[in-house]
Formats: sequence, C-alpha cells, structure tokens
Amino acid sequence: MNDILLDSTDLDILRALQENARLTTKELAARVNLSTTPVFERLKRLERSGFIQKYVAILDAEKLHLGFVVFCSVKLKQMSRETAQAFVSVVKDIPQVAECYNISGEYDYLLKIHAPDMKYYNEFIINVLGTIDSIGSILSSFVMNEIKNTHALYL
Repeated sequence: MNDILLDSTDLDILRALQENARLTTKELAARVNLSTTPVFERLKRLERSGFIQKYVAILDAEKLHLGFVVFCSVKLKQMSRETAQAFVSVVKDIPQVAECYNISGEYDYLLKIHAPDMKYYNEFIINVLGTIDSIGSILSSFVMNEIKNTHALYL
C-alpha cells in the first residue's frame, strides 16, 4: 500500500481538499480538469491507501471559549516501555489534550491543550495531569499570539 505513487493530479486533489474538504466530486473535478468519474475513483484510491485519513471541520477555539492554548512539556519519572505505554494510554483518553507528541530532549512528551483560561488550566494540571503517577515534571508554555496555524501539509 505504501508503494503507491502519486501523480500531479493526485497532488492537486489533495491540495484542493486541504483547502476545502467539502468540495463535491463535481467541484473537485473542475479544479483538477478531469471528469467526475476518474476524480471519484482517485478519491476512493487515496482514501483506501491511507493518504486521506479522515475529513474534519476545523473549529474556532476563541468563539468556543477554548482559545487559551498551552504547550505542556512532560518528563516522566522514569522512561521505560511500561511507563511510556501507561502514560500514552491515559493521555489518549484526556479530552483536553488536542495533540501529544513523544519528543527528544529534556522532556519526553509535548502536549497541546486548549482551555478557556488560566484558572481552568491550573485546575487541569492539579486534577488531571497531577493524578498521573508516572509524571516527574511539567513545563507549561502559554501561547501569547498565534502566528500561523494550519493543518495542511506542504505538497
């Protein structure tokens, strides 16, 4: 499956969908200069092969009162397979954690958290992350101004 080569039309389809995933097959076909049937077949192939994982709506965090963004660096007390698996299992089920990355360097994980305000985040640290025994230390970095935020990949 990973050996599938994408041509320029496939890349054009992916670019167009990154801009607007709600394009109809007809609209997408017009953008890439093909008829609807081959575009539909290409879309299905891109979905089956995993190039398109899912379609989502990107919400406005500010309007939903979740615009207080924190990057939380987490260092485990001890790094072992069992500790890491347990931590990852817990973090996957925490709805406030929008993203989680295993990173290199001084810290082991980087979490992106959306919250309504500092008070909420403080309570989250105490009542949620503070209950995870494997955490050794946390370093919080607060977003002061968002410069660029895109989910699009450069193709």
